[in-house]
Amino acid sequence: MIHEKEAATLSSKKKLAAFGIVAGILVILAILFYFMILALGNRDAANKAGPDQTLHYTYFTESAPNGMKLHVLQTKPVYVSLEAVHQNVTLTEKVGINGGFFYGDQLLSIGIVDSRPVNGQIGKFGSGSENVKYARGTLVWDGASDKLSVQLASKASELKVKDPTRFWAQGGISMTLGDDAGWVEQAAEENAPFPVDERLRSGAVYDVEGSLYLIVSETKGSLAQFRDAVIASVGEGKLVDGIFLDGDGSSQLLSHQAALPGDNRPVVQMLRIVK
Repeated sequence: MIHEKEAATLSSKKKLAAFGIVAGILVILAILFYFMILALGNRDAANKAGPDQTLHYTYFTESAPNGMKLHVLQTKPVYVSLEAVHQNVTLTEKVGINGGFFYGDQLLSIGIVDSRPVNGQIGKFGSGSENVKYARGTLVWDGASDKLSVQLASKASELKVKDPTRFWAQGGISMTLGDDAGWVEQAAEENAPFPVDERLRSGAVYDVEGSLYLIVSETKGSLAQFRDAVIASVGEGKLVDGIFLDGDGSSQLLSHQAALPGDNRPVVQMLRIVK
């Protein structure tokens, strides 16, 4: 009987030991599984965080002689498109800058890609089919000829391109870079808002080689100060023309290198680098 009891006790101890070993292994496996899931989650978050780093653009900053600091995305127009975002540019995870003027969720500047307005149906108010109320400077990329121009237009239907299924057009206010004497009058005719106020500014200009520069100021200034800063600091004296975009709190930029949120307001539309 004693031997039977000892044998039973030893058997119970072995079972308990075996159970403990199995339980320990399961705990270790559970811990390893937890850390594997955590690592995968962190990797996915890292992959999703921030804008695409493989796009075709160069980011740089310039401090102009008049004191304005500019942030610039240099690219080619073929790599750019227009997109309705309805949020702050820095929250989109999309590389680019703010676009045209807006009110609420309505786009008041031309915003067209391949003959389609970016913010609604063709002809619908606020869709991007027109520069509302005024004929204004509109930056146009003609994909068929791979050329940029600034055209004065009230409606998208007035724009001149070779292939209406292959272009984009961004409305704004004419910079008139080729006419230092007459640009102020032209901007006034286009009803440029708050031209002499100290405000954040943004714009898009291009040079003789077809490079496009998307520009947002970090410091405040008038339209004239911003224009002077762009001429002095961007394009190495080879700029052809460009437009002012919406400014003040709407002046926003996002790239892998920088994020400028303006005053954190949402904007309706942006110029986005997509390739």
